[in-house]
Amino acid sequence: MTTWFGDFYRSSLGKKAMMAVTGIILWAFVLVHMAGNLKYFAGPGETDGAAINVYGEWLREVGYPLMPHSGLLWVIRLGLLAATVLHVHAAYALTRMNWRARPEAYEQRRAQQTGWAERTMRWSGVALLLFLIYHILHFTTGQAHLDFVPGDVYHNLVSAFSTGWVAAIYAVAMVLLGMHLFHGLWSLFQSLGWNHPRFNGWRRAFAVTFAVVVSVGFVLVPLIIWFGRVG
Repeated sequence: MTTWFGDFYRSSLGKKAMMAVTGIILWAFVLVHMAGNLKYFAGPGETDGAAINVYGEWLREVGYPLMPHSGLLWVIRLGLLAATVLHVHAAYALTRMNWRARPEAYEQRRAQQTGWAERTMRWSGVALLLFLIYHILHFTTGQAHLDFVPGDVYHNLVSAFSTGWVAAIYAVAMVLLGMHLFHGLWSLFQSLGWNHPRFNGWRRAFAVTFAVVVSVGFVLVPLIIWFGRVG
């Protein structure tokens, strides 16, 4: 039995729409997550503790007592997981459709005409997915962190990024994130039909600004900890 949504999603337009909707959700999350990370620069604190630890505790308690402790946080996590799975599946399925529909010579000619960010969109997406798994094991569950202290975000950041290769992994990942965000936002506007010389200037400026602000905001913490040895 087929449904309207199933028929729509099987089309290339449906997959592009799914990537656009889930992309907006994920882009909003990385922007908020980046802003939260910047609370590291408020320092370790003296009376109430580090501001970033207070922020982390607030995330775990928001929604209580209407919901259990960390209940709303887990709802958000599951929603983000669903958005990520749908985003990856739509990207993979759309890529397969394009490969089947286009001759090899056309693909080679198209690759020469597109920008570097677009040509690296697929493998940067795979790299970011692998990094996301590492990041969760590193800072959420702690299995990949040798000195993980549950609830002490400030300590975990300083401990992790005082190791050069860990800081380097995060820095490279954030560069890839910036490239992915730029091309994703550019493609989003095209999917919505906002592809016109009247709009292309500001949409490019918005995509570049958003990508740079997010990637730089994320990379500041590991690089400053590593080079400045602050904490």
